[in-house]
Amino acid sequence: PGHIGLWLALTGARIKAADCELVGVATDFVESARIPDLKAAVLADPAAAETILTELEGDAGRPPVSRHQDEIDRIFGADSVEAILAALAAADTDWARDQLKVLATKSPQTLKVAFRQLRLGGQAKTFADNMAMEYAIGARVVQRPDFIEGVRAVIVDKDNAPRWVPATPEDVTEELLDAIFAPLPFAERWSPLP
Repeated sequence: PGHIGLWLALTGARIKAADCELVGVATDFVESARIPDLKAAVLADPAAAETILTELEGDAGRPPVSRHQDEIDRIFGADSVEAILAALAAADTDWARDQLKVLATKSPQTLKVAFRQLRLGGQAKTFADNMAMEYAIGARVVQRPDFIEGVRAVIVDKDNAPRWVPATPEDVTEELLDAIFAPLPFAERWSPLP
């Protein structure tokens, strides 16, 4: 709901079970100790899965993300990454400052790719259209300096001090984004299995 998906995409935030129910990633919560019962019951009667889930459903509690849902919707509903960063700075709350710190560690190119990708993905007519876009983006991004730099900083040198190119969101041009989002040559495109 709202702009929680964009917040998750840009920050890489992790959410709890109750949050998953709130945002629609999960429909039911079953406590870990009850998973063997769930598996056995569904295997015994697959057609009764909904009833079984209702019977075994636990209380995931209050979704932690709900405390910030209004702020997420207001700030992450902005029309650009730069506007989101400005809105976080202007909010001047502990939560907003925490989000700014997280976003400062991310590749500006990746932030802007994710922003555009979610906007375009929301307009796609089919899942296959989204997958084709995702594949093309992935094919292009792995060839860009930030992918290699991220691997270097986190996996190879483990210094966690990446030097992004471009260094700021303002330096990520529309031309660069257009090149990343351009369709692949026909023979290289993703297509669904027949």
